[in-house]
Amino acid sequence: MDRKMPLSNVRNVGIMAHIDAGKTTVTERILYYTGKTHRLGEVHEGEAIMDWMDQERERGITICSAATTTFWKDHRINIIDTPGHVDFTVEVERSLRVLDGAIALFCAVGGVEPQSETVWRQSENYSIPKIAFVNKMDRTGADFYYVIDRIREQLGANPVPITIPMLTEEGFLGIVDLITNKAIYYDDEDLGTKEGIQEIPEFMVEEAKKWRLHLVEAASEQDEELLELFCSGEEVSEKALQDGLRRATLTRKVVPVLCGSAFKNKGVRRLLDAAVHYLPSPDDLPPVIGYTMESEKVEHPQTEEGPLAALAFKVVADKHMGKMIYFRVYSGTIRQGSYVLNSTQGKKQRVGRLLRMHANRHEARDEIYSGDIGVAIGLSDTVTGDTLCDQETPLTLSPIEFPQPVISVAISPSSRADRDKLPKGLAKLAEEDPTFVVTVDSETSETVISGMGELHLDIIVDRLRREFGINADVGPPQVAYRETMTSPFEINHKYVKQTGGKGQYAHVVLRLEPTDPGEGFEFTNKIVGGSVPREYVPAVERGIIEAMEAGVWSSSPVVDVRVTLVDGSSHAVDSSERAFKICGSMAFKQGFLKGNPELLEPVMSVTVEVPKDYQGGVCSGICGRRGRIEGMEEIGGGTGSRIRAMVPLAEMFGYATSIRQETSGRGNFTMSFEHYEAVPFSIAEEIVEKRRKKQKEEGRQGVMS
Repeated sequence: MDRKMPLSNVRNVGIMAHIDAGKTTVTERILYYTGKTHRLGEVHEGEAIMDWMDQERERGITICSAATTTFWKDHRINIIDTPGHVDFTVEVERSLRVLDGAIALFCAVGGVEPQSETVWRQSENYSIPKIAFVNKMDRTGADFYYVIDRIREQLGANPVPITIPMLTEEGFLGIVDLITNKAIYYDDEDLGTKEGIQEIPEFMVEEAKKWRLHLVEAASEQDEELLELFCSGEEVSEKALQDGLRRATLTRKVVPVLCGSAFKNKGVRRLLDAAVHYLPSPDDLPPVIGYTMESEKVEHPQTEEGPLAALAFKVVADKHMGKMIYFRVYSGTIRQGSYVLNSTQGKKQRVGRLLRMHANRHEARDEIYSGDIGVAIGLSDTVTGDTLCDQETPLTLSPIEFPQPVISVAISPSSRADRDKLPKGLAKLAEEDPTFVVTVDSETSETVISGMGELHLDIIVDRLRREFGINADVGPPQVAYRETMTSPFEINHKYVKQTGGKGQYAHVVLRLEPTDPGEGFEFTNKIVGGSVPREYVPAVERGIIEAMEAGVWSSSPVVDVRVTLVDGSSHAVDSSERAFKICGSMAFKQGFLKGNPELLEPVMSVTVEVPKDYQGGVCSGICGRRGRIEGMEEIGGGTGSRIRAMVPLAEMFGYATSIRQETSGRGNFTMSFEHYEAVPFSIAEEIVEKRRKKQKEEGRQGVMS
């Protein structure tokens, strides 16, 4: 039976971290301790409930964010377990967009790892209050205080421990709760369901006293009410400390930090308490901000009685249920069978069924209230980022911004039977994932799929086979090159064609100039006196844009160019939009080639973690891939190294295999797109020449067929 909770007792929480920090294991423990499940599902055994996809269980990683709802001490906690692999950053981005608070997990040995920084920055973009949990305290080399320092230095946060570990030669015994000033022990036999609360042992008394004072001081510095108590010399009660710490956490001035070992069932119950005590409810948040159809800013309080305002943040194509839309209700209530307005698409739609998800299982619901997360069936025209609202009070919420794909491969059906099914399967997967893009090359008719990395595209092809029964062949990866010009050039071009009847005449003078990186395309009309009639100017711009999209030098899209139409002429009879479009395209191509074109390639920010013994070889390998070492630091108490570098994407294919070989399987790396950089001219010429040869061969094959 679903319980309708006051908003103050609802928590929408995401669990985020670097890959293999223990996100899914923590979530599994939370579900067990809250009574949602009755047995522990282990990631390494392929039985984690939240990792329900076959690919997740086989690889032991989270690929899709999974949502569930559970209850703890009269609070409803909606939890989203997010992936830690950089290829699936879209799942983190859209989850953070609809969450109110987050639990950031850190490995007690690895500290602040590369993807930890990425997801932390993503959460900061949405101003999300956070608590931190230092996991894996039972591992050799675990250093709680080292992780605290790294959170402060690398993430620029203000971490404040509220539990500290009790470590002896025997290992990780338990924790000291600095709020209650008690020691917490766990019995391995009862799987952490019971806590043994005792006085702090003698060897921990001074340490606990020091960190309790640090906690009170840190919280007092950020909260006036607590500061008054502290300065007056009064004993700060548990309630006062919790309240002051909560206020400081909600304003993102401090990050409460806990510790434990999820795998050993230690510290997770205290983490649940912290999520309830310190993370925000929808009641703590400001009114939801939207925009009317006239682009006027409006605010709606987050209450069930207000007008409906909900955001669709995820689409899943289920072979049994059909299209499932995950949404967060910010205001009002959404009811089964009701009609809603998709204001983004401008379409009225009927809500067929409402569900509350538990990973891949679901429970039917009649209503989803303000502050809650649910799933709707029947919204066929809704996609990720769309706003659902009342027809009488239309508004749109801020959409979700996603990174652009950086790797592409050609894909083709393996057999004639797969030919008709492939486009449909790809379309469904693209609808789910905004960072997965499907295009068809107009010249070669080749289907190209683009994504965030090799693993991302591997999973896509695997899902095609398993979920849609489609076998596909994948060609070599294609790097998403761009081209630009480095010198300004003015081109005077006439397009004249006589065919016996009405001819074609157009004449333009274009000035082409490079712009700063990232500024994109800019077109300016400086025609004076009507030498090029006004109705033909848009045709010139369209011709230029088409030439830019197709590419001029290397068949890669042109970026960061300013084009000014400065002069031209027309013919009273022979001029037309088509003629000026062709003329604009031809003039741009000729002028661009005269402006010293330059090929740009995506450069990735790469972070490699290896045992220290392999540091030299790994650095040498990165330099051999045209990489630049940006920095190195010790990790794991000096036993390992973290190497940060910038490497062209074209050189990173196959690096996963290479790093395993170089480090005997002990190294790992993550990478994310950073920016575009110019390709060295000698290499650029080779790339351009290869592309031209390939186009000629494909052209000959097309003629023969």
